[in-house]
Amino acid sequence: MNAVEMRHIFKQFGDLVASDHVNFSLRRGEIHALLGENGAGKTTLMRILYGLYHADSGEIRVKDQPVEINSPKRAIELGIGMVTQHFALVPPLTVTENVVLGYTGRFRLELEQAHQQVAAAAQKFGIEVEPTARVKDLSVGQRQRVEILKALYRNAEVLILDEPTAVLVPQEVEQLFDSLQRLQTGGLSVVFISHKLNEVKSITNRVTVLRHGQNAGTVETRETSQAELAKMMVGRETFGVSRALNGAPGEPVLRLSGVAAVDNKGLPALKSITLEVRAGEIVGLAGVSGNGQVELAQVLDGTRPASSGRITVDGQEITNAGPARIMAAGVGRIPEDRHESVVAELSVAQNMALEHLDNFTGRGVLNKVALRQHAEKLIREYQIKASPQDKIRTLSGGNMQKVILARVLERHPKVIIVAQPTRGLDVGATEYVRGKLLEQRQRGAAILLISEDLDEILELADTIAVIYEGELMAVLPAEQAEPEQLGLLMSGVRPARTVADGA
Repeated sequence: MNAVEMRHIFKQFGDLVASDHVNFSLRRGEIHALLGENGAGKTTLMRILYGLYHADSGEIRVKDQPVEINSPKRAIELGIGMVTQHFALVPPLTVTENVVLGYTGRFRLELEQAHQQVAAAAQKFGIEVEPTARVKDLSVGQRQRVEILKALYRNAEVLILDEPTAVLVPQEVEQLFDSLQRLQTGGLSVVFISHKLNEVKSITNRVTVLRHGQNAGTVETRETSQAELAKMMVGRETFGVSRALNGAPGEPVLRLSGVAAVDNKGLPALKSITLEVRAGEIVGLAGVSGNGQVELAQVLDGTRPASSGRITVDGQEITNAGPARIMAAGVGRIPEDRHESVVAELSVAQNMALEHLDNFTGRGVLNKVALRQHAEKLIREYQIKASPQDKIRTLSGGNMQKVILARVLERHPKVIIVAQPTRGLDVGATEYVRGKLLEQRQRGAAILLISEDLDEILELADTIAVIYEGELMAVLPAEQAEPEQLGLLMSGVRPARTVADGA
């Protein structure tokens, strides 16, 4: 029996058809992946199932009965729960208060009794949480478990997980998968939205792929391969990037010695960071979100002062220099938030020239012809789907990222500081961006890649540095790095020293 069936779902936003007569079925007790590039319609389809959107036409059946789902409240009544990437938890409250919030039906909460009920539910579902703990004190993985428990406590028989592993370290991914497989044995049905094909292969029973808002196919997981799934998603065979051997990296170009900085609250964010990046080398900085990566990128691009320490590029001191001086020293910056790196109301051509407008200005007058020609050249080179005159806010995330890449890389920087370069991008755009970074490495640039995507770091980096609470836990060659070992370091667990190490 199907736990859920969606038939001929059609949804349009203005001129955009987000779901074009999509069919999707979820069997009882299966984990079913929903795959597709950004904009393929995955989240739209699941938001319709959870009652956040309403389909223009089509039918939803739950346990073979036609139903109308016009709100999340109705979805929950029908046994459908959803855990999004951005958790809907109240940090100052306890786990228990978050789980029962809005579900008790009573104005007063008997807290001790509620703690016992939540503890019993956690034990029943095999989800390790401490009911009395405050959510603000929990790790990201623990918060996710609270969200899952919250849905199950409300008697969810269908659980929608939207990119559930995006913020987890490998050990937390393992714990999540163990929980899901245990819950699956108990009859829970799971929709697993993901970009990570290796995870889809390891955890799911079936896969449905959407492309351009339409069904591209549904397959049994064991009967397909990552390459075939990628082809279904992007419509072509090629997938992934291959890292050509570069020979030995050159001399250190970027050096950080004892760099410290404080965060916006004045608390220590970076603690004596010492690191070097050599010519023709990608150093990947791995870490769970919020461990000093943002502050480090800002110190390196001149938007946050270092409280101590020294930064040099090719021997030239750039500590606490402004962005203009840092750029002049040969540093290219690709920031984490691509929307903050552009001026939304300006054109593609204007954004491409933002960091060197002087080149297009004579006697205070902007040379619009030169500006347009410059943009046309970069649009061709970087395969950007846009015209020079288009407002940059109208571009997709992938095309906006290509504009920023073009702007930075055309100047052939000696050092590239790149933060979360493929976050939110689909498979095709991700492959393109990673390929461009490898081209720059081949050219001899020194690249510091700051990414929360461990797969990305393992795929691209020559050297891996792990940061935890603003401190470097380890710096090691990529070929010696194991995901489990990196996961422990990212969680703040230092490797035990042996006698041979001189302990």
